[in-house]
Amino acid sequence: MIQMCMLLNESSDYRVHVAALRPGGVLRPAIESLQVPIIDLTLTSFYDANMVRQTRRFISYVKQHQIDVVHSNDFYSNIFAMTGATLAGVRARVASKRETTGIRSRTKATVERNAFRMAHAVVANATAVKEMLIERGIRGDKIQVIYNGLDMRRFPADASADDALRRLNLEAIRGRPAITIVANFEHRVKDFPMLLRTAQRVISAVPEAVFVLAGEGQFREETEQLAAELGVKESCLFIGRCADAPALLTASTICVLTSQAEGFSNSILEYMAAGRPVVATNVGGASEAIVEGETGYLVNSGDDRLMAEHLIRLLGDRELRTTMGLNGRRVVEERFSCETRLRNTSALYQRILN
Repeated sequence: MIQMCMLLNESSDYRVHVAALRPGGVLRPAIESLQVPIIDLTLTSFYDANMVRQTRRFISYVKQHQIDVVHSNDFYSNIFAMTGATLAGVRARVASKRETTGIRSRTKATVERNAFRMAHAVVANATAVKEMLIERGIRGDKIQVIYNGLDMRRFPADASADDALRRLNLEAIRGRPAITIVANFEHRVKDFPMLLRTAQRVISAVPEAVFVLAGEGQFREETEQLAAELGVKESCLFIGRCADAPALLTASTICVLTSQAEGFSNSILEYMAAGRPVVATNVGGASEAIVEGETGYLVNSGDDRLMAEHLIRLLGDRELRTTMGLNGRRVVEERFSCETRLRNTSALYQRILN
């Protein structure tokens, strides 16, 4: 969302405003750095008097500033923004869906579906997400697939792995092949047990390999305990939330993702942008980014055996890793650039407004 605001704002074709349903958060400074108007609409519930007050504030703000387009980006903002924008008579109402996971209750799914019905369009970040929405009763002609975009300036091709290790204070793993996953520990859908089973197999064949797990969340401690039980904790480095993902990926040898479900993974795009081969589960939009055998490999969810085989092969073949990494970077540059995302999003807005 922040990236899209920045792109629209820099294009000079739009006057961008940001509405936040909660103050603070780790990304607040990034939003404020855009120097666009921000309205805080602090919600505590959808079912209290405060919800009514904040909806009225939102409607008043939209009318006062003559907002033509309201684009919401997540579950709660879809519901709040589409309701308020409809009541305000906004000309172009765009909602978003970015995952195929089943982490919402049936009631919440119904509420969100109603929000989508109030929208003129729903942006899906992968064809897999679009297909899931159609299965759930959203008209296909209302859904627009717009892939996430990546700012390649964050991933310089000549970045130094040694410098990256130094900046991240990870010099202890210098000289060891590093297999990295960037994923939060908030939901079991990321399937860290599969990753650790994979690590068992890889480490038995390549003892010097180290698995780097970047992320935070409620299941981190549980995952560390499982790593100890499986005998791989000494070869697993839990580094918490990483604020410098490009540096971490530069310092990595191969990147993985073991999710049971996804929308369109930003992590996979970042892996490829950093020029690293990717081995990931074939869920959500993974197959829309990874070219099998050219930029990486896809395996079925839960198949730690095949994932380990691919990782072991890559660890033993520097030339293959380099070729796949270069191919992946080229794919991101050609298909998943910020410029492409801005062009497609702007075209959607104009189509609705016209």
